[in-house]
Amino acid sequence: MRGGWAADLPQTSTHRPRRRRRPTRDELPVAHAQPETDPTWWRGAVIYQVYPRSFADGNSDGTGDLAGLRARLPYLRDLGVDAIWVTPWYVSPLADGGYDVADYRAIDPAFGTLEEAESVVEEALALGIRTIIDIVPNHVSDQHAWFQAALAAGPGAPERDRFWFHPGKGEHGEVIPTGWVSDFQGNTWTRTTNPDGTPGEWYLHLFAPQQPDLNWDHPEVRAEFEDVLRFWFDRGVAGIRIDSAALLIKDATLPEYAEHVVPGNHPHVDRDEIHDVYRSWRAVADSYEGTRVLVGEVWLQDRARFAQYLRPDEMHTAFNFDFMARPWDAKQLRESIDMTIAAHGPVGAPATWVLSNHDVTRPVTRYGREDSSFAFTAKRFGTPTDLEAGRRRARAAALLTAALPGSLYLYQGDELGLPEVEDLPRELLQDPMHFRSEGVDPGRDGCRVPLPWAGAQAPYGFSPDGAEPTWLPQPADWADLTVQAQSSDATSMLHLYRDVLAHRRAEPSLGDGPMTWLDSDDDVLAFSRGDVACVVNLGHEPADLPAHTDLLLASAPLVAGKLPRDTAVWLRTTS
Repeated sequence: MRGGWAADLPQTSTHRPRRRRRPTRDELPVAHAQPETDPTWWRGAVIYQVYPRSFADGNSDGTGDLAGLRARLPYLRDLGVDAIWVTPWYVSPLADGGYDVADYRAIDPAFGTLEEAESVVEEALALGIRTIIDIVPNHVSDQHAWFQAALAAGPGAPERDRFWFHPGKGEHGEVIPTGWVSDFQGNTWTRTTNPDGTPGEWYLHLFAPQQPDLNWDHPEVRAEFEDVLRFWFDRGVAGIRIDSAALLIKDATLPEYAEHVVPGNHPHVDRDEIHDVYRSWRAVADSYEGTRVLVGEVWLQDRARFAQYLRPDEMHTAFNFDFMARPWDAKQLRESIDMTIAAHGPVGAPATWVLSNHDVTRPVTRYGREDSSFAFTAKRFGTPTDLEAGRRRARAAALLTAALPGSLYLYQGDELGLPEVEDLPRELLQDPMHFRSEGVDPGRDGCRVPLPWAGAQAPYGFSPDGAEPTWLPQPADWADLTVQAQSSDATSMLHLYRDVLAHRRAEPSLGDGPMTWLDSDDDVLAFSRGDVACVVNLGHEPADLPAHTDLLLASAPLVAGKLPRDTAVWLRTTS
């Protein structure tokens, strides 16, 4: 059955479809290891984001680790993914979930060892799954050896030149150097204390105070990260995801924000000089056999500026956050799709499609809200949610995103239809976004709750029996959402995702390549990829289907031959 529905659905077309036996999912292609020299594997890949702390616990301490990930690699093979993206697994005090890195060449003991990381890469590749790792170049942890040396050296020392130390304004240096605003809310400067106990210089941090920004004008910083890339490429990783990729370069004169910023001249976002960094990184990547990809986290509204990061000598791809942030609305989504494809066309890069990640409210919850768009500044406790509507739309969105041209990213747990956990005890919240908002923002912990694998109660197979409590508590009503429960339920979200990815792999016209919009009502998205059409009804009334010869997949049953609201189908459009 296709997603638990399609085998029994009525067919609709302008003529009687030719009946033929549809293959079962087990008969469809599955992931196989491709040669390391395959130069285009990334253009249409399905990439699964692993947040290690919450994926699977192998040593019973309640925290996910590399042993747990290794044990669950066959699950990812069976799901049908081509690669995994592993968020930071490095030594870190975890002030920001691992994005405060103290050592880029060592694995945090909570996750395992460097040898285990190498085993993840090797064992995943043996199952046909490449590994992409996270590099955080804008900042380091305040526990990083460089920053500790800078603090110890004092004002004027060369060790401080790798960061942005600066005297304060005012008679006694008591005023922050700039009024720049943090992405985590609040100001972006923290004052140090001199060895003699007197107030010292300030240092820049665009995020939390525990994440001092690096000075990318310094040659040692550039050389260090090129060496870090080589360290991990030498260990077989297939790509690098670049965190906060547009923020590295700062204007050394530290100007305040201008009312009208000339593109490329913002004090600390998307400065023109940043492209030299990624050209050098691309040269490192291209020096290795096969395609070692660079994937950017580039939050920019200006699509022309966004596309500059994807020129042939810079990054291979970048995350398409515009689509993820749009509401469940046909006009809005079509506008985002058109804009995305148009931006990528001139540089020859494939688009990426993603519904969520470790920073974003999960789709089942987000799509069930009156405002189903996403913005960090809009997150609040107690927002009403219609989870039934959210699940319908999330199922339809799975078919929509998998049919669009380019690569597809899945965040762990979205294939299980997990909702955002919004009732975590306040005293257990860890995300700095929550604390820096003075408790107004619920933060990002709700999408980072450990996954449910099996069983009727917590920890749902996330940890072995008798383990320590999970680092964030799992809801008491997740028994029906476990991998085990959904594997035996043909109508489950997991079955739907497995079927979607299997059919995507089986259809030559899906993945990278062209698409064509089809005529449809205003509340319907309809487009073709070769002889496969995707139709999504975002309106309130059932919609007619275009002529087709076969129904390949459906996110919910048809009703009297029509496509219900919040439902998507894949159709064969030629015999």
